[in-house]
Amino acid sequence: MRIIVERKQDRFYPDFKRVIIRFFHNGAERTGDLVQKVIEMEEEDVELTLAQTLREFAKRHRNLARKFKQHYEKARDLLKDTSIDFKQLSEGKKLLIGAYCSLEYSIKSAAFFNPSMVESPDQTELEEGSKRVIVSFRATGEGHISSIVFHTGVIDHKGDLYFEKSGHYVDEAETVRLHTYNKKTFINKLNEMKVDKRIISMVMQPLDEKFIYSRLLESINHALDKNNANEETKRAIKEIIWLADSHYEIKFSRDTDISERVIFPISHTERKGIEDARFVRFVDDNGQVIYYATYTAYDGYAILPKLILTKDFYNFEVKPLHGEGAQNKNLALFPRKINGKYVMLSRIDGINSYIGFSENINVWDEPVKIQEPKYPWEYIQIGNCGAPEETPDGWLVITHGVGPMRRYCLGASLLDLDNPTKEIGRLKDPLLIPNEEEREGYVPNVVYSCGAIIHNNKIIIPYGLSDTASGFMSVDIQELLKKLVPV
Repeated sequence: MRIIVERKQDRFYPDFKRVIIRFFHNGAERTGDLVQKVIEMEEEDVELTLAQTLREFAKRHRNLARKFKQHYEKARDLLKDTSIDFKQLSEGKKLLIGAYCSLEYSIKSAAFFNPSMVESPDQTELEEGSKRVIVSFRATGEGHISSIVFHTGVIDHKGDLYFEKSGHYVDEAETVRLHTYNKKTFINKLNEMKVDKRIISMVMQPLDEKFIYSRLLESINHALDKNNANEETKRAIKEIIWLADSHYEIKFSRDTDISERVIFPISHTERKGIEDARFVRFVDDNGQVIYYATYTAYDGYAILPKLILTKDFYNFEVKPLHGEGAQNKNLALFPRKINGKYVMLSRIDGINSYIGFSENINVWDEPVKIQEPKYPWEYIQIGNCGAPEETPDGWLVITHGVGPMRRYCLGASLLDLDNPTKEIGRLKDPLLIPNEEEREGYVPNVVYSCGAIIHNNKIIIPYGLSDTASGFMSVDIQELLKKLVPV
């Protein structure tokens, strides 16, 4: 018999009204023609056209003129090798060029799914027995490009959810590329990617043991100037830049509500999507709290597992994960170290669950298989649904299993507290099966979560509804632990 779960009434659906401003890349030739037309405009016409544009769109975006200026700078950089004279442009013409090089993008017009839930850093002004939470979602828009967005709410003493109203705007972050790279780690990752060793040596040899992005580009340009850049060399150089481009830091303005912040693809490695972020509130041995999220970067052809770090949800650091244990999708960190090491679940072969231990949170080697599909509803694959939750009986892992007709169900497993390579319990029957409402969507017959939270003896599980929308459920922890069959 399956355990009784409580489906909440709360639902999050796609919303085409949530838009950001993106750079409109129309190609160098057409952009050049457009810039020339603006240059030839009378200033009176420039001011009139700009005023009309600002009147129509300023109410939809914060700091619209600043965005136009940024996109003007991108257009100028795109045309840096042309004969266009940008020096004589008025401020109005610069802003108007930026407006022509901008477009609105609806970040969650297609889907809003695969959520994770963590305790918020702000627990002030709450009633006794309540907890403020942050829920991250995978938002998908035109072209199936995915990003990360957030909502905040409160779980009250009864386990009911109350979400705050979304902010009026949606803002991307300010990007900071000044990342310091470790030469040895960088070379090891290039070797994992099977980049030509001769090209690796050519580019990396002149660099110091610690280097920044701009210094790497200098070395690449120097190598290209000295050598014949055939197609093989160009491909290897592209992969080196691809890896370097995957490191970045971003920050949001302090006057944004968390519901207004969107982590939109920035690097080339994730240009087609940031998928299924699994956030976890991590407490270090010294008591310091930091929020991590593992996610999958997708460029349209290949995936790259990556890690997000933040303490306040305003400032984020993003970097790739390395090693045999950080391959494929489905990576989830434990909320604390065990025996002095970071611990992470994975599914490196696409079928079974693995666990890894590391002293360096970015490097994961020698993964150990801990679970294989056991019951018919999970025969195709088994994997985690986010960070494990610590209970007195063991590490509770919400899992997903895939069965006949590629139906995804949620399950649960229990790992030993001191030795999580040992599975000590597993649900024989699914915890949650998609019902008639939940099974209809972009990808039918799927329920899927990226992270739950325990509060007042209940586990609250946010979950995606067939890759389209999101819902929430809860179950009594003690009843769930009783149902776990010893293995």
